[in-house]
Amino acid sequence: MTISEAACALEREILSPRAALAGDATRLRPEPPCEIRTAFQRDRDRILHSSAFRRLKHKTQVFLSPEGDHYRTRLTHTLEVAQIARTIARALRLNEDLTEAVALGHDLGHTPFGHAGERALDSAFAPGFRHYEQSLRVVDKLEKDGQGLNLTQAVRNGIERHTNGPQADTLEGQCVRLADRVAYINHDIDDAVRAGVLAEADIPPPVQDALGKSKSERINTLVLSAVHGSADAIALGPGTAAAFELLHSFMFGQVYTNPVCKSEEAKAIDMIVWLYQYFAARPGLLPEDYRRIVEAEGPERAAVDYIAGMTDRFAVHTFEACFVPKGWGM
Repeated sequence: MTISEAACALEREILSPRAALAGDATRLRPEPPCEIRTAFQRDRDRILHSSAFRRLKHKTQVFLSPEGDHYRTRLTHTLEVAQIARTIARALRLNEDLTEAVALGHDLGHTPFGHAGERALDSAFAPGFRHYEQSLRVVDKLEKDGQGLNLTQAVRNGIERHTNGPQADTLEGQCVRLADRVAYINHDIDDAVRAGVLAEADIPPPVQDALGKSKSERINTLVLSAVHGSADAIALGPGTAAAFELLHSFMFGQVYTNPVCKSEEAKAIDMIVWLYQYFAARPGLLPEDYRRIVEAEGPERAAVDYIAGMTDRFAVHTFEACFVPKGWGM
């Protein structure tokens, strides 16, 4: 018996009957098993070593291109989601490797400038743009020079369903969906306090009474509620869920639509739209990697893939190169 076979056998013994098992995993393209790692461990490693994962460190979470070193980026958000999701999965005896793989891959398709960039591409690209669909496209078609990562169906399903629409087929994928909300709302509070946009004391008293008065207290309350409230699906207990929705509404009004936080967003949206129009009309200027997409799916699709993969600073640099005149030099 190989190490990976022994690991799969151990999963069958110790995990919950509701857990997804690596031994049952399937891929779009069958491939020989690894002697050491299970299928979900291989997926995690493939995502971790991907180009798209590395680019997350320079992509906006909420505050556009923040000056301070302590504000969250899309990468630190991803790591916090993975930690929270694994905590829930471990407590419920679910498959932590699957949970971690979905968490690490869930935002690979996110645009530069956060949801502002997502809205820009959604408005400019006729079929529409949703970052969770783009995340699946990244792992299926864009990584490894168009070969994709050939992830398991369970990981693909969890990535695609981490935000909207039906829940993931696995409880592990559902853990990530909940952990994503728990992570971003709480770390966005932390960043907003750091930016002077709000204070912890501004959080409505019913939320503080139900969830706690600090980030760690709130996360602990929400994780415990998920652990104790989940059975056939991952869910918060009724009282906690109501307080969490109230907190989300508060954040929407105080931070996510706050003119101070969003003062540069219109510029970012215009920048992304102009870049899309520029490259869709000039596909010959796209990098070589995207020429195959032009031929197979058209210049608009190739332009979207190129721009969605940009970091914030690369998008600004590219915009300047395309639209800002350079000084004369001999």
